[in-house]
Amino acid sequence: MSTFNPDDAAAPGSGIFGLPFTRAQASIVLVPVPFDATTSYRPGTADGPSAILQASAQVDLLDRRFGPVYERGIFMEEEDRQVRKLSAQAGALARPLIEAGGGEADPESLARVNAASEALNDFVHDRVARILAEGKTPGVVGGEHAVPFGAIRAVAEKFGPIGVLHVDAHMDLRQAYEGFSFSHASIMHNVLTHLQRVTRLVQVGLRDCCRAEVDFAKAQGDRVHAHYDDVWAQRLLDGERFSDLAAHAIGALPDTVYVSFDVDGLDPSLCPHTGTPVPGGLSFNQAALLLDALRASGKRVVGFDLVEVAPGPVGEPEWDANVGARVLYKLCALAGPG
Repeated sequence: MSTFNPDDAAAPGSGIFGLPFTRAQASIVLVPVPFDATTSYRPGTADGPSAILQASAQVDLLDRRFGPVYERGIFMEEEDRQVRKLSAQAGALARPLIEAGGGEADPESLARVNAASEALNDFVHDRVARILAEGKTPGVVGGEHAVPFGAIRAVAEKFGPIGVLHVDAHMDLRQAYEGFSFSHASIMHNVLTHLQRVTRLVQVGLRDCCRAEVDFAKAQGDRVHAHYDDVWAQRLLDGERFSDLAAHAIGALPDTVYVSFDVDGLDPSLCPHTGTPVPGGLSFNQAALLLDALRASGKRVVGFDLVEVAPGPVGEPEWDANVGARVLYKLCALAGPG
């Protein structure tokens, strides 16, 4: 670090954000998870981690709101080739099931996809548990939104009870969507059902959900705080301040927090190639203000994920990954003690 100049262009072969840190020097370790087997509309998020890594070289390291985040020490592990292979194999089995409307048509293939998802959960859990054992903060970079379940499990085991701040267009409270036990649309249902040390779920950006999800959230009582995008939009038009809405949402979280950030929680013009884009959502600056409200609250962020970034077609200027890399940098700013 003695010769590193944060104002210089990223050196060829450097790490995430052009940083020179080794794993031993870093306080934040990012785990890329190139898996998107259950994506129900448009696959491609398996290429998110590598696209974000490439785009991160263009991120200036002095963030005007969060400061010189790089000084915390950020390191990104290499992709595990077996994860990408598992995604390809499970995705090939899952795609015909999705096109047929669900897994009932082929129970054997469905069982194999579910087994692959469980193997992925164990992989992510073990990687994140190792990072936590080293006294570092883990960040998962997906991939579809199913991938962080193992990370949330590991964090809850070490730090629970914890709360989850969930930024997303979707509630992700469907039970075994399309038959897939660990569907991208079921991540928070699985968290609430299987991880009792997650005591509070605060959801922001919601605008695409089904009746069963709304009913499930209500049945959880005070454990789930769902903030709907149209409600916030109306309150802002009526003169309320976004900072007040954000502070109120953050205030419901306990002192220890995991952040799960799906980029489709943003306005889809920011990440148009994400798997399930929905009109509406947070602007980039609103998302930054929400994360800053979490920082200002003094709560401790002990882990996070960024999911559903999918690069655009080959030959087009990359946009989704540029946005994703900047969201990721701000998430790194939250890691560690409040």
